[in-house]
Amino acid sequence: MALSWMATRWGDLDGWEFVEREVPAPAQGEVTIRVSAAGVNPADRKHVLSPRPGTTPPVPIGYEVAGVISAVGPDTEIASGGGAAGDAVLAFRVVGGYATELTVPARDVFAKPDSLGFPEAANLLLAGTTASQMLHVTGVGSGDTILLHGASGAVGVSVLQQARALGIRVVGTASEARFDVVRRFGGEPIEYGPGLADRAKAAAPRGYTAALDTVGTDEAVDVSLELVADRNRIVTIAAADRATDGGFIAIGGNQPESAAYRDSVRADLIRMAGEGELEVPIARTYPLAEAVEALTFLREGHPGGKLALLAE
Repeated sequence: MALSWMATRWGDLDGWEFVEREVPAPAQGEVTIRVSAAGVNPADRKHVLSPRPGTTPPVPIGYEVAGVISAVGPDTEIASGGGAAGDAVLAFRVVGGYATELTVPARDVFAKPDSLGFPEAANLLLAGTTASQMLHVTGVGSGDTILLHGASGAVGVSVLQQARALGIRVVGTASEARFDVVRRFGGEPIEYGPGLADRAKAAAPRGYTAALDTVGTDEAVDVSLELVADRNRIVTIAAADRATDGGFIAIGGNQPESAAYRDSVRADLIRMAGEGELEVPIARTYPLAEAVEALTFLREGHPGGKLALLAE
C-alpha cells in the first residue's frame, strides 16, 4: 500500500485527500518507483479546479517525481536504458506523483544524474520542457534578442539558462527585488509595471526577435504585441484567450504537439542538468503530507524557486 494525494471532487484544495492506495505490480513496459521527492507545479492544482473531458474524480495529483526503482516489469528498460531495483531515477510525465510509491510507464523514467538532488530532479522537467518549447516555437537562435515576461519564475529561470546555452540575449521582466535572480541566470532585468514598453525599447534599441510570456497579464501581452511584429514569434503559456484574439501562439502540455515535443527533449535537459548547465533553484520543501500547505503557498505568493514534497 502507498499513500497518495487525490482530488476527490472538482474544485480547490479543500477537496483533496491523502489516502491509502494499492500499488499495482509493474507489467511489461512499467516500473515502480519509491518516491523520494515530488515536484510541485501550478498545474497540479489548476487541472482539477473544473471538470475535464474523459476524467472522473477521484483524480491522482502530480506530474513529476524522483526516487528509487523498487520493481521492474518483465523485459523492460527505462527510457535512458537499463533500469534495476535500487536505481535512482526521475520521471515525467506521470499521473499521481504526490505519492509514496507509484507504478508508471518505463518510457517516462530516466536515470537521475548523481549530481542532481532528488528535489531538484523532481522539479526539472515540467518547467524545463515548457521553457524549451517556448524557445523552439519562436524559432530563436544565436545572436537573437528576446523579451521574456516573468523571467524570475520557474519557467522563466529555465528559459534564461537554455537561452544562454544557445547564445540568445534575454531581457527579462521581474520585480526589482528579483533582479539578482535574472542576472544570476544570464538575463538583463527590467521592471514590469507602467512604462514597461519604454524600458524594454531602451534595453534593446535594435528591437526584439521574439517575446515569451510566462505570466499572462494584459501588460505582458500588450507589450509583446507592440514590440514584436511577427505574431509567430510571440508565445504565451498563460494567456490562451488573448492568443486566440491576437493571432499569436499559445502552448500547453495538454496539446498533442506540445506533449510530443516536450517528451522529445527530456533526455537533453537531464544531460544539461547533470553537467551543471541547467540549475533548478529550490525555495522550500514540505513533507508529502503537507501538500495542501505547499500548494497554498504557491498560489498565494512568489516562492522564489521551486517547491518539493518529500516522501521520505
